[in-house]
Amino acid sequence: MTEQGTPVRRTNPFAAIDGGLVLDVPEYQAGFDRDHELCTEPMSKLERAQEFYEPDVASWRAMMDGDWERSLALTGRMAAPVAEYFRRRVPVRRVRVVEFPITPYLQWEMHVLALRAAAGSPCRVVPAEWVADLEPVPELVIFSSSLMYEVLYDRHGGGRGGRRITGASVVEPCLRLVEELFAEGEDVQGFHEREIAPLPPPVITDEMRAAVPAYAHRTEEFRV
Repeated sequence: MTEQGTPVRRTNPFAAIDGGLVLDVPEYQAGFDRDHELCTEPMSKLERAQEFYEPDVASWRAMMDGDWERSLALTGRMAAPVAEYFRRRVPVRRVRVVEFPITPYLQWEMHVLALRAAAGSPCRVVPAEWVADLEPVPELVIFSSSLMYEVLYDRHGGGRGGRRITGASVVEPCLRLVEELFAEGEDVQGFHEREIAPLPPPVITDEMRAAVPAYAHRTEEFRV
């Protein structure tokens, strides 16, 4: 990652995240979809974890099967449907926190994020050092200054629902910080070309594969 300076130490708005309505996976997806349909402002997303499980995405499954060539081919096939999706939706401005060495999941996701950026859903990359004084950094989707979801995950990085938070006193400071990180971060496409594209295929271990059957619903559904 290129040197971009060190952002000033910030007040941590994430420490105030508490309460809200905790939802299981079906409740979270239904509530999220309803709010997304009504959303008219650009959304903001913050991703911190370096490992997630994405069984709904065929290219992720190919990567987990050890077929990197097929994974990249399947990722490429997402370009047209993703572009169509973002022609009908407000853009999502994503901040992606990155650690080195790059995990297999992050290597795969960066190909997807570069594709999404080309389709109109911009992403900026920030090094983990920039948010070290804010840990633990939550996974957030922010619809407005008064509505956001904290997305909840299990120990494997599989989704287990979300927390719907509507208090502006909590949401607005989080939104401001995510917007600041977005403004300071590096465009994902440049980062992808320099740091990700030259990498050899990721190494998938038996331990990583062992968790996959628990997430085998495979809906093939595209999600933000």
